[in-house]
Amino acid sequence: MKILAIDQGTTSTRALLHGDDGVLRPVMQRAHLQIRPAPGHVEHDPEEILGHIAAAIDSSGADLVGIANQGESCLAWDAQDGRAISPVIVWQDDRTAGITDALRRAGAGPEVQERAGLPLDPYFSASKLGWIMAHVPRAAELHRMGRLRLGTTDAFFRDRLTGRHETDIATASRTSLMDLSQGCWDETLCEIFGVPVNALPRITENAGDLGRIGDGPILAASIVDQQAALYGHGCRSPGMAKLTLGTGAFVQCLTGELLRPARPGPLPTVAWQLPGEAVSHALDGAVYAAAAAVDWARSLGLFAEYDQIARFAGEAAIDRGLVFLPALSGLACPHWDRRARGAWIGLGLEHGPADMMQAVLEGIALRVAEAVQAMAELQPIAGLSVDGGMARNDYLLGFLAGLLGQPVRRAAEVESTALGLVHMAMAGQGMSPPQPVAADPIPSPPHDAERAARRMAQFGQVREALSALARSRPDES
Repeated sequence: MKILAIDQGTTSTRALLHGDDGVLRPVMQRAHLQIRPAPGHVEHDPEEILGHIAAAIDSSGADLVGIANQGESCLAWDAQDGRAISPVIVWQDDRTAGITDALRRAGAGPEVQERAGLPLDPYFSASKLGWIMAHVPRAAELHRMGRLRLGTTDAFFRDRLTGRHETDIATASRTSLMDLSQGCWDETLCEIFGVPVNALPRITENAGDLGRIGDGPILAASIVDQQAALYGHGCRSPGMAKLTLGTGAFVQCLTGELLRPARPGPLPTVAWQLPGEAVSHALDGAVYAAAAAVDWARSLGLFAEYDQIARFAGEAAIDRGLVFLPALSGLACPHWDRRARGAWIGLGLEHGPADMMQAVLEGIALRVAEAVQAMAELQPIAGLSVDGGMARNDYLLGFLAGLLGQPVRRAAEVESTALGLVHMAMAGQGMSPPQPVAADPIPSPPHDAERAARRMAQFGQVREALSALARSRPDES
């Protein structure tokens, strides 16, 4: 039984094949164009990405396919020919910040929070789909004709590959259009955001027989990339958590039952639903810029090779008064402040590129720690399993372990999203997936709770000051 795992991410599409020997082998990786037509706008070409997915499937010889999607990225297309009528509006895009701000001022925040479990933020798909309805004339025209289809990228892929306009319950829970307690589209939420409910896909489980791809393999798993990684880390019991250090940093902790925070912070979300089983829930905490901040710093010439920033001599930058806030696209969990912006604080003539990069890595770790600590107030967390490209950085993980005072483990399988897809596809077919191998904790100095608290407090003061400065700017929306 060959299972193809397709990790359709923000910057590229990776495909890995799981064979009878139980080994994941890379089949293909193709980057796609990052389109930035205006400040804050981030788009992808849906046909380009779909072409990469189709090429991976065609060349794999797989029996089963699992596809992980970007989560909140979305678009519109024509039901008649399947052709996209909009670009993919990417999760990073903040063009709808004015819309969500206006809804907040109108008092819609509490109702959205109660129904969807999510704060008003352009990160989620609802305001993006509403923007398409208001700004893409063809969308309104197709809606009048009964031919409009709206959805996250997975629904577009599934429609074109299997002929079934469907999405999965975990992805749907990230749109801000689904009633989180019922697992169905919510007409009130759709009305709030200006999204016609009859243009949305049918919601399915995450695994099973999700349709045949042409005359080829069965689509056996479909889920958000972060939830796929959570499954791939072997998180099956409440309190088990993972961190993916990719373009952003994404913390998830399995809760089993639905937990609803009293105010916006860690987000309640669907983890997955397997055939014949109840819905499993999780808490989710996003940091918008992780590798994105490091790559940006590299583009400024602060370092050339990644091994240059794996370790630093001397004291931590924050202990020397140098702090970096990685709010390059705003602040996500637990603050949800899109207007915040990043900065180095405490720069002096004695500081050079290495000091600035040390502060960047510490800033990412401090933001992750804020998300983890907010999550732990709702669900005790027993250690953190880490994957993603930045998980290779020993300094980042060691500094994070010092802040959290609990084990931080680098996942034994770095392709945790792909592994999660494979194991989910197996579970959906009635097979028993193996339990992932646990790795040893990252070496770190003995935990100093007082020092960790001092660092968090200092970082919080910087964050508050910079957020206040951002809020003092005129509202351009």
